[in-house]
Amino acid sequence: MFREIFNFKLICRDLAIDLGTTNTVIYQKGKGVVLNAPSVVAITRKTREVIGIGYEAKKMLGKTPENISAIRPLKDGVVADFEITKKMIEHFIQQVQAGKAMIGPRLIIGVPSKATKVEKRALVDIAKEVGARKVALVEEPVAAAVGADLPVSEPVGNMIVDIGGGTSEAAVTSLNGVVISNSIRIAGDEMNETIIQYLKEKYNLFIGEQMAEKIKITLGYYSPSGKEDKIKVRGRDLNKGFPTEIELSSKEMKEILNPVLVPIMDMIEATLEQCPPELAGDVMENGIYLTGGGACLKGLDTYISKRVKLSVKKVPDPLLAVAIGLGKLLDDTRLLSAVEVTPNNI
Repeated sequence: MFREIFNFKLICRDLAIDLGTTNTVIYQKGKGVVLNAPSVVAITRKTREVIGIGYEAKKMLGKTPENISAIRPLKDGVVADFEITKKMIEHFIQQVQAGKAMIGPRLIIGVPSKATKVEKRALVDIAKEVGARKVALVEEPVAAAVGADLPVSEPVGNMIVDIGGGTSEAAVTSLNGVVISNSIRIAGDEMNETIIQYLKEKYNLFIGEQMAEKIKITLGYYSPSGKEDKIKVRGRDLNKGFPTEIELSSKEMKEILNPVLVPIMDMIEATLEQCPPELAGDVMENGIYLTGGGACLKGLDTYISKRVKLSVKKVPDPLLAVAIGLGKLLDDTRLLSAVEVTPNNI
């Protein structure tokens, strides 16, 4: 009883949330990034009871019995399962906000620039149901630009390429908003699927999503230095049915990942072609800023640079750039009012 009294607070600290298909990152005002967890929830198939969230649920991917399913409640950066997303966000907020409070936090949440009004409304409804006193939505490319300390309020074109888990997005920002953007539902998750399919077809080896992720992180797209990296891959032999192990070389990664990277490159080039001439000059001068988990893929920045003949720079902390940008907006209400895209009637 006394513990509950001492844990009680008048008001919660404000939070900024980058809700990704693969990971959720939370920034707390005054503290910085306080959570970076997988956007995965484990539920029972029959009753949909939640039995694990975040890292606990991710460990279950590919290892669950028939009555348990480990799912991602977000698809392409937006809500796919309202109730499960709500439980996941509520759980993450409880993790970073110790104790109870009379007044809930103010939440700033990042959304894809192509998110519909219905998708935005779903996020606002969830935020209010988990106790937020006020909700603001900000387009993720703008948040990434703020997080990278780019001049978002000036009449200068900044091109952001965000390669996440579920979607890849290219956008040009200027004067607190997105001028032009394109997105495709091909990103990190498809890279993992392509790796799984390649090993099935070439080596008759069946691996899970977590092993595919490890291969992607370790080997990358290619090594700019020309050094060959190798990794031991464990899985199930599809012919014999027994566990087995092979060695995979970084030299094979170009062949594996090209089917995924080609459409992403087409999207980047289409965005450059649609860019207004004045902003195109800024992009030519300043280059392209790469963010999201895909920015960490070895050799990707070099590959993009060679294709578009522009400089490509990874933003500092590409995995956290959106959350950091949203967090900065917690302290800058004037800039927040200029960049937020929360529908007026909700």
